[in-house]
Amino acid sequence: MKQQIKYFLFVILLVATVSGCQAVTGRTAGENLDDANITASVNATLVADKASNFTRIDVDTNRGVVSLNGTVESSTQRARAEQLARRVDGVKTVVNNLQVAAR
Repeated sequence: MKQQIKYFLFVILLVATVSGCQAVTGRTAGENLDDANITASVNATLVADKASNFTRIDVDTNRGVVSLNGTVESSTQRARAEQLARRVDGVKTVVNNLQVAAR
């Protein structure tokens, strides 16, 4: 019986948390999860690119819109990072805020 009560309380807490998340951000838990998956996929794609070193790029996603922030070594790398991000499933558009580092 105690196990059932604990499970019930856990479910209630989970529902309250998820609904509260939507109330605070205006986004559903599913949207948050989708954006987190897109961000992780874009990060993995950038890191896996052997031609460039994209470790100084911050990726943020909001409703499928990916923002790339940080610095790269050249305008070619800037374009390449955007191209790679666009290939990820779920990406609606890419906002490329990458800066080319001064040499």
